[in-house]
Amino acid sequence: MKNTILSLGLLLGFIGCSKKAPVDYAILTGKIENLDAKEIILVKSDQSFKKEIPVVNGVFSDTIKANPGLYLLSVGEHTRKVYLDNGSHVNLITDAKDFNNSLKISGKGAETSNYMLYKNKMISERKGKGMDIYTLEEPDFKSKFKEIHQTLDAKLDTCQGISSEFKTLEKRNLNYEYLNELERYAGGYHRQWAKKRGYKPSEDFLAELEGVDLDNGVDFQFSSAYKEMVNRHYNKQIYALGRAGTLEYGLQAVTVYATIPNQTIKNELIFKKAEYDLYQTKDFEKFYELFINASTNEENNAKITKIYNEFKKLNKGQPSPKFTNYEKHSGGTISLDDLKGKYIYIDVWATWCVPCIKEIPDLKRIEKAYHGKNISFLSISVDKSKDHDKWKKMVVDKDLGGIQVIADNGFKSQFISDYIIKSIPRFILIDPNGAIVNQNAPKPSDPKLINLFNELGI
Repeated sequence: MKNTILSLGLLLGFIGCSKKAPVDYAILTGKIENLDAKEIILVKSDQSFKKEIPVVNGVFSDTIKANPGLYLLSVGEHTRKVYLDNGSHVNLITDAKDFNNSLKISGKGAETSNYMLYKNKMISERKGKGMDIYTLEEPDFKSKFKEIHQTLDAKLDTCQGISSEFKTLEKRNLNYEYLNELERYAGGYHRQWAKKRGYKPSEDFLAELEGVDLDNGVDFQFSSAYKEMVNRHYNKQIYALGRAGTLEYGLQAVTVYATIPNQTIKNELIFKKAEYDLYQTKDFEKFYELFINASTNEENNAKITKIYNEFKKLNKGQPSPKFTNYEKHSGGTISLDDLKGKYIYIDVWATWCVPCIKEIPDLKRIEKAYHGKNISFLSISVDKSKDHDKWKKMVVDKDLGGIQVIADNGFKSQFISDYIIKSIPRFILIDPNGAIVNQNAPKPSDPKLINLFNELGI
């Protein structure tokens, strides 16, 4: 009898525990009339989660196992914010042809999403169409956005079913949205849309921004307005560093971002910039050192390290990647090995590239100055095959010198990929033995190019 009671007690205890097991997912369902796409896309506001959800006959249903928070739901060309929390079951009904007016959100945990709907509609109505609101004079502009802020803040207080955590974050976000609009207005929006070239904000217009903490990782992930303010703050520092002229362009942003105190903010900004600027910098060793010492996100570090290791193959003294049988403008084909025995200065360009064309006069000047010396000038066009005739014509029209060739597959050509060329113009210098001197050489308009030639005794 005691054993039976004990077993029953254990069973009831197990059932009791299982009922208390936390739910770590949300359910998102809905129906969309007149949707041409076969899926909708759900992305978390901090970019930590992305999922394509299939839509069959307008109906979708999925279990979302991700951190609670705001998500951006893309339905065709329309986007809306929805809030998903563990245990919620949010249902959306809408018509893709009249998305904004027909959207209805219901179900467990839908209150926050409905607040967001109210917010979007209210802001749209108060701001009006286009950018006319930025033509208002300072007092009227500030009054308009202060009213929006106060109305939403009051609405948030009366909303039922919204978590206290979200309310706390959103109240801070409402303040950031107000302050961000002031910065937009003062920073150029009023000057542009009111057509006042000489406009400068009054002395106290931005007084409310004084003392705003721009080092909050939680707000950075939650609030797009706060993120814009943080970006603007550090962009000013990058711009100042650029104007000082003490650091090459490719290192400026990573140098500034490496000093950011908050690690969450630092990790995001330095990685997003590294993905682009590592391809632009001439000193990728220094760039990588700055990045890897600053970033603590292992996934990001692995991605940048992979790119860095590819660049190491292009270090000075390494054998240059090669191409074979590129079409010459003058007829026939040529391979890189055919030019061994002299230095080779390579210009990677295209007929549609304005910065490339701006370099042509200086390139022609340098070609003329070094005619007959121990160097060949090779221009490789990465124009697509459809622009082949345009390339042929421009070489003639602009009387381009040197050896003019066109890559075999545009930007996708193996030689271009091997040199990790993501933007043009790009200049490369190779020595007489086929080894790399500089995989990102100075451009023709840069006096450093002649200094380099002189150092090499060309």
